[in-house]
Formats: sequence, structure tokens, C-alpha cells
Amino acid sequence: MFHLCCTMLLRHCKKAAFLLSLGISIAGFLVIYIRTANHWEMPEAKSIPHKCRPFSSQCGTLLSRTAAQTTWHRQDCWNESYILKKEVKCSVLKKDLHFITRPLSYMEEKYPLAFILTVHKELGVLLRLLRAIYMPQNIYCIHIDAKAPVKYQEAIQKMVSCFQNIFISSRSESVTYAGFSRLQADLNCMDDLAKSKVRWRKVINLCGQDFPIKTNLELVQHLQRKKWREKNITPGVKQPVRMRSRTELKYTEVEGSYVKCLGVKKSPPPHDIQVYFGTAYYAVTREFVEFVLTSQKARDLLEWSRDTYSPDEHYWVTLNHLPEAPGSYINGGWAGNVRAIKWSDQEGESHNGCNGHYVRSICVYGEGDLPWIINTDNMFANKFESKTSPEALDCLEQWHRNKVLRGATVPIETSWLLATRRNITATD
Repeated sequence: MFHLCCTMLLRHCKKAAFLLSLGISIAGFLVIYIRTANHWEMPEAKSIPHKCRPFSSQCGTLLSRTAAQTTWHRQDCWNESYILKKEVKCSVLKKDLHFITRPLSYMEEKYPLAFILTVHKELGVLLRLLRAIYMPQNIYCIHIDAKAPVKYQEAIQKMVSCFQNIFISSRSESVTYAGFSRLQADLNCMDDLAKSKVRWRKVINLCGQDFPIKTNLELVQHLQRKKWREKNITPGVKQPVRMRSRTELKYTEVEGSYVKCLGVKKSPPPHDIQVYFGTAYYAVTREFVEFVLTSQKARDLLEWSRDTYSPDEHYWVTLNHLPEAPGSYINGGWAGNVRAIKWSDQEGESHNGCNGHYVRSICVYGEGDLPWIINTDNMFANKFESKTSPEALDCLEQWHRNKVLRGATVPIETSWLLATRRNITATD
């Protein structure tokens, strides 16, 4: 009897101990769970800024063209300091910054493009531009102004180090507005790109305040149209009389500051070359780049252009009118749809005014300019700033990314989305 009582008591004790242990375990698990849950929330609260500008109602109307009765919620709110975080791995950085990491179509994969980006400020705008035009089959050369702030240069170097097909120009110029250094910056990148193993077909040059209107697929389609398939795009015409002082008089570049007219007459252009005037921006073939870098006539024109005003506005278009230049388009005129720009002296003609503000007679776009921009047939728009009318770039970027992903022939990855969308219900 005594043995039976002891056995039963022992069983009760074991059961009580088991229940007590179970209770302690559950309590411990809850504590760990709560702590873990709080710990899980903290990195997101720290890494994703709290103030993420919502899309405006005006932008919502523009985006609704892609999906009626839909609201869009931005999930890309990284600030510029994120790029400099040393602990961020490249695989994480690419996802967090929403870079597209696969070719989106066979056509694009088989027609790689090269890009030259000449930059000196607006890191946020540059980041958005780069990820908008980025595709893994392309190649990108970034020329950073030698006088740009050190932190700016470090941020770009950190970002570029995560990509095999993006690199910094091997030579850096201290760029002066309208000076020869601006032309030399492009040539430095051209020289680097010509040595690249990537078999790019055409190169497009950009500045850090541009933004694409066409997707990469649309760029490829545009450049392969019958009109441009083997041709260079360098919009321009024979030098107007009012522009002749730029090349008939000598100028000197006050490094990194301004260009000064010396009032001394220049010698005529070498080889009796007819000078043209046009845009500094282009889309040219690889063969044309090789001609620029190796032709004696091209080199002589380059040397003659050193003491001219804004030589990049005559050099490319002039070379493209030489019959021997590969891909030359002698009767090209202003055709090509390279840039959508609102010039102040063209109000009432090509546009109805600037909704942002003018800088050197060029409109820095506001949100009200977006309908005009997207209804043009241009490849890129210029120009944008992050501090003034930032909503304009927010909206255009989302509109562009929507269009990019709609044209994809591969499965869309979640990290490629810049915003999420939610259907509007009757109760909203």
C-alpha cells in the first residue's frame, strides 16, 4: 500500500513538474517571440525612411492610364546615404535599389547598348536615371567631374562596384560649362568603351539630370528602325550666322569656372570642313566611335575645336556630315528625337510654358510638364532636379517602370517594383 501511494505521488509530482516546465517553456517562447518580433520591426523602421512622398492626385491620373481604378503606393524611399553604408552587400543593394537584373526580351539581349553619363551633382537623380536605363546586357561609363565633392564620388564608386557592366571613366576632367573639357569627358568614355569586350551596337550620351521617356526595348526598336539602323543620330544643321562667333573667334577655358572670349580671330577649320551646329547629345554606332578615335581628320577637327565655344555642339554633328564617316547622315537635320527640352524662347511654339523654372533657358520640369513629356516621341527628357518639384520625377519614374515591366517577356521579380498598387473599391 505504501509502495502504491509513493508511486502515485511520484507520478503526480512528475506531471506537475512537466506542466510547470511546459508553462515556463511557453512563457519563454512568448518572450523570445515578442522580442524577436520587435527586433524584426526595428531594421525595417530604420532602413526605410518614414517620410515617403505619396504620389499626387495629378500623378495618379497619369498612372491610371496603366490600370484604371488603382492607387499606387511608393516603396522606394531610400535616401542617398544608403549607398554609402559599408555593411550593405551588393546583392542586397541591387534589390533594395530595384535594379532589373535580367534581360527583359530576346531583342534587347541581342542588341546591347552603351551609355556615357557625364555627372557632377544630383546623386539622387543620377541613381534614378541609372536604374531606369540599366539592363545587364548593356554597358555604362560614368564620367565624374574631377571637382565633384568627395562624398559624391565615393557614393558613385560604391554603387558602381556592385556591377560588372558599370565603370568609372579611366580619366576624369574638371568640366567647365561650354568648355572643351565637356567634349573631352565624352571622348574619355568613348575610348574606354571602344576597348570593352561587350559587343555594344550604339552609344548614347547623357547628363546626370536626364531621364528616359522610352524603355530600353523602345530605344532598341527606335535605333533599329530602317531610317536609323546603320545611321548615327546627331541632330543639327549648317552653322547659322548667329552662331559663327563660337568657332570664328578664340576662347579660353578658365578651368572649372567659365569660358572667356579672347576676341582673336581663329583660322578656318582644317580640311575645308563645313561646320555644323546642333545638340551635344547623340546615338552613334560603334564604327563611328572608332572613326572618331582613329581618323586623322577627326583628330585635326578636335584639335582645332580646343579654343572654340561649346565644341560639343558642333563636333559630333560636323563629323556625322563627313561622307567617309561610318553611319554618316548628311541630310539628317534635326531628326532623331534625342531630347525633349522646353527652351524658354520656344514658348507658344513647341510648348506652352514651363511648370517648373528655367535654368540657362532650359525648363527644369515640374509635375505639370509630364503630360507634354510623355506625349513626345523623344528618347529622353532634360532636365530634372531633386530639390525642386521632386514629385515630377517620382511620377515619371513610376510611369516609366510600369511601361518597362509591361514590355517584359520574362517573369517579373518583386524587387523590380518601385511601387505597389491597390484596386479602389466602392468603400474606399
